[in-house]
Amino acid sequence: MKRIKFPKILEASAMNRKTLRNFVFILHHYIGLVVGVLLIIVGLTGSLLVFSPEIDEFLLTRQFGHIIPSGQKIPIEAVINTVKAAYSNQPELKVDRIYTSRKADAAHEVMLEPAQGEATAVYVNPYTGTIIGSRMSDRTFTTFTLKIHEQLLAGETGTQIMGVAALLLFIFSLTSIILWPGWRKLISGFKIKWKNAHPKRVNFDIHKVAGIIAAVFLTFTGFTGFYLNFRGFVTPIIYAVTFTPNPPDPVSQPIAGSTALSLTQLLQKADPALPNTVTTAVYLPQIPEAAIYIRKKYSHEEAILGRSGVYLDQYTGKTIQIEDALNKSLGDKVLDSFILLHFGTFGGLPTRILYVFVGLAPLILFVTGFVMWWYRYRAKTVVSHIIEISQSGRN
Repeated sequence: MKRIKFPKILEASAMNRKTLRNFVFILHHYIGLVVGVLLIIVGLTGSLLVFSPEIDEFLLTRQFGHIIPSGQKIPIEAVINTVKAAYSNQPELKVDRIYTSRKADAAHEVMLEPAQGEATAVYVNPYTGTIIGSRMSDRTFTTFTLKIHEQLLAGETGTQIMGVAALLLFIFSLTSIILWPGWRKLISGFKIKWKNAHPKRVNFDIHKVAGIIAAVFLTFTGFTGFYLNFRGFVTPIIYAVTFTPNPPDPVSQPIAGSTALSLTQLLQKADPALPNTVTTAVYLPQIPEAAIYIRKKYSHEEAILGRSGVYLDQYTGKTIQIEDALNKSLGDKVLDSFILLHFGTFGGLPTRILYVFVGLAPLILFVTGFVMWWYRYRAKTVVSHIIEISQSGRN
């Protein structure tokens, strides 16, 4: 029997590890170079979107003024009727949904959707029912920034491009974790040598430290960003791997000779379905077969609109489907976690602040990575030049 020498096994194993590391390095290098600019755009716009609700609220107040709370808020149905009456001369604009005021001094936002083109956001004083202003929804800070973040202002094509870029960010982040030098010596992996250090060394240290700190969060945001841009493709897979039934689309059953119930009646029927919640939005049915969707929120939830809701038959008020944030299926919990991980809202204000700096990481990593590449390129150029001089001298 032929004996296998143990040192040769170790040598082969070391060579395999080196080959794998070289492959990971090449993958890391070229993803950074090819989609680096896209990732910078994603990161910077993502940092802005972290506090976009507060920014939009500030800009809205600057444009239309403050709302002074006074007494009880008028019914949501009355707000919608006011907007319908104000825009009756533009029948192409249909009331699609209303976002209720989140604060005592905030306005209701009623969205008017045309058959084609931009939607119009109409802002209504929740206490008086007075329309305080309107603007094209695509021109708000949040919508404009989100369109750059998700699709580079390039429509469906841009959505696909940014979805692929998000997947590459996920892979890039994994390679960053694998290549991190701290696996060999933990302390050195988090150390930046400033004193008496060559700029090349400082640049490398910044790259490795910023890379490993941001890599974990960029892994989350990369994968979840891919999900958000390819939701129709990823959602069935998540339901399948979690053994969660894919819920059917809720529909209403039109009744001959009957009209839909009033919005006030439907809201009253939705409240008992999810007690201890507040209504944050109402999505009105646009066709006879559609159900009305009433979005709900528990007081402890970080999500602005909440993760709960009720689908009702618009003719009978019968509850068709309930989405309860406290009692969701495993598949829905996973999908909800994707949203929280992507926007950094899972830990409140501290994680939101952290995500602002995470969004700056692609810019820092691209610049320091480019500097590292430049040092290598210059070194190779110098060596090639010396070889050429040596060879010409021999000739």
